[in-house]
Amino acid sequence: MKKSLFFISYCLLLLCVQNIFAQAPKKINIENSDLAEVNQALVPDGVLLTGNVRVSHDGVVLTCNKAYVFQKENYLKAFGNVQLVQGDTLFLNSKYAEYDGNLKKAFATGDAVMTSPDATLQTDTINFDRNVQQVFYNTKGTIVNKDNTLVSKSGRYFVAEKKFQFLTAVTLTNPKYVVKSNHLDYYSNSGHTYLLGPSTITSKANYIYTEKGFYDTKKNLAHFLRRSYIRYDDRLIEGDSLYYNRNTEFASATRNVKITDSINRGVVKGHYAEVYKLKDSMFVTKRAVAINFVENDSVYIHGKKLMITGKEGERILRAYNNVRFFKVDMSGKCDSIHSNSKTALTKLIGNPILWNGENQITGDVMHLIGDNNTKKIDSLKVLNNTFMVSRDTLGTGFNQVKGLNLFGKFKDGKLHDVDVIKNTEVIYYMRNDAKELIGINKNVSSKINLILENNAVETITFFNKVDGDIYPEADLPENARKLRGLVWRGDERIKSKDDIFSAEDNEMNDKLIKEGKAEQAKENVPMKVRKETRDYDKKKPAVKTTAKAATKTKK
Repeated sequence: MKKSLFFISYCLLLLCVQNIFAQAPKKINIENSDLAEVNQALVPDGVLLTGNVRVSHDGVVLTCNKAYVFQKENYLKAFGNVQLVQGDTLFLNSKYAEYDGNLKKAFATGDAVMTSPDATLQTDTINFDRNVQQVFYNTKGTIVNKDNTLVSKSGRYFVAEKKFQFLTAVTLTNPKYVVKSNHLDYYSNSGHTYLLGPSTITSKANYIYTEKGFYDTKKNLAHFLRRSYIRYDDRLIEGDSLYYNRNTEFASATRNVKITDSINRGVVKGHYAEVYKLKDSMFVTKRAVAINFVENDSVYIHGKKLMITGKEGERILRAYNNVRFFKVDMSGKCDSIHSNSKTALTKLIGNPILWNGENQITGDVMHLIGDNNTKKIDSLKVLNNTFMVSRDTLGTGFNQVKGLNLFGKFKDGKLHDVDVIKNTEVIYYMRNDAKELIGINKNVSSKINLILENNAVETITFFNKVDGDIYPEADLPENARKLRGLVWRGDERIKSKDDIFSAEDNEMNDKLIKEGKAEQAKENVPMKVRKETRDYDKKKPAVKTTAKAATKTKK
């Protein structure tokens, strides 16, 4: 038993001794010098080397003009044309350097230059920790990597990863842009840049701000997250996630997208957008809405897809699939919208319906026409099967005007003067100032003119071939109080800007916002451009009121 214990103890002791010797630092090896001398005054317990000095230590080689080698301390000081070389990956040049063989740390100062296969660092003082393979400096440094020049107050270089890291003010200058940040990671071999704090990218084309993002300086591709935006001269693009291709000036945005047009005083929102700057076009979807400021009021236009193309003064807005729009005193629906800023013409295409105040207007073709000088809505044109109807709010009937075409003029943003022509028919509930029903006016004529005040009919004038009368309510049967083709759609009326969105739109909005918050909670920046952002380059652009009325008849 005692022999066994002794044997085990001996083995343990032997193992410990082996570990101690294995961990013992290697000695600095003197390979060459023109002159070597012992000078205890200058180099206690060491040697003074002069001329063509060359020493090595555990994979590094140091050359210089003169060196003090403290052999007992395993330490040296090097003077004049100092160069420390590690393999073929790192070269450190300076006027003066110190190297500790026990700690495997180097210190270089005086026009210090570090060179790697991909970059060159120039600064006053450089520290190199071989244990963790990191180079760091705390004096102003300049890094040159092909077309990129980085200047910072301090920085760190990770040799194995070929990564520069800056945690203080750093500026990256490229012939096409300038990047400024307080936290930037730069990979010299790939040109990949990670922005992990408030950062800006300035160029002739635009100005970019982000607090978290990725930029490929070789391919000019970028992916920005967290409070990011791209600002052009006339446009500001915001979103939770921004993708940008500088080569084609293409940008896309995902979730909480907002594109502001500073010249045309418009805003487009949605949860996905593509902007083609060189083509002056944008595409927006996923709860898309265009907001334009007109006559001190905002017009909201929503469609499943929105497309805006053309230069300033020639822009065209297209909205597709179940389009809805809202403006105070006016709203409407149709299949699609085509609005041309040059001609100031907005076409409501496919089953259009317009609500102006309490009046419901329908027809086969509907155009809203603006005035480019005043920037106001000027007139309304409705062609074929025109029908204008409003509810008689003090009763159960409907005021109705029917004809072939309708031409209306706006005054102060409200429909004021309306002509309905050809085969016109009218049913109108006439009331006096006391709101008492006088009778029901039912007739036909060649043309009708209506004057509206505050979106209510003030006067009605009938022209040519007038045939009809004003009937007491008891003398006109219920089935005679509706014109053929009347369809009241009051329950569909859009009464607020929120009504332009369907329940499906709102459900999708809640889902995307929830997903966005979950992604923002992730702190790690993706280490490469996401696959879906790379694929963007492969895409091709897709393109109720009571009214008193005075009745007149003209021949």
